Amino acid sequence: MQRHKDPLRPLAAAERSALEQVARASSERADRVARAKALLAVATGARFTDAARVAGRRSGDTVAQLVSRFNTDGLAALAPRHGGGAPVVYDAPPRERILREFRRPPDREQDGTATWSLTTLQRALRRAPDGLPTVSTWTILQTLWDAGYTWQERRTWCHTGTVLRKRKAGVVTVTDPETAEKRGPSNGRT
Repeated sequence: MQRHKDPLRPLAAAERSALEQVARASSERADRVARAKALLAVATGARFTDAARVAGRRSGDTVAQLVSRFNTDGLAALAPRHGGGAPVVYDAPPRERILREFRRPPDREQDGTATWSLTTLQRALRRAPDGLPTVSTWTILQTLWDAGYTWQERRTWCHTGTVLRKRKAGVVTVTDPETAEKRGPSNGRT
């Protein structure tokens, strides 16, 4: 057997079970399935090049990098990471700043609007002293989608799964507890 610079650490029973489940899942992302198959093959003693073939990949170096990542991150190594392109500029704190500004009711005098649009929200974020001077409407849109908001026909943003209903006792807010499952893992507009 070939010696590796960073061999796979022994798998815990829960990790092995989770890897087997992902490797068998037909509804799982293909890249996650391939990573799980490669890790399971290495765990059974296969060389990195053989594990790559089992997973439908060509390079044993990729499997070596996956093994190294699994040794430090555990099952999180199955998740895809940033795959190139422009670096992520707006991570958690700027996204929270966008949501905080969005949740603030617009001031007609200061913001020049009664309801937020992408452009008026962008203008407000760019003008604010603690704002984001180069934020784009695309980044704002993606942030709102990721937070579960959708653009409604009457030109307002509504939180998905939350509606106002008239009842005998008055207007009440109704929330659908299965909103996340119904939305799915969509990355874009549905």
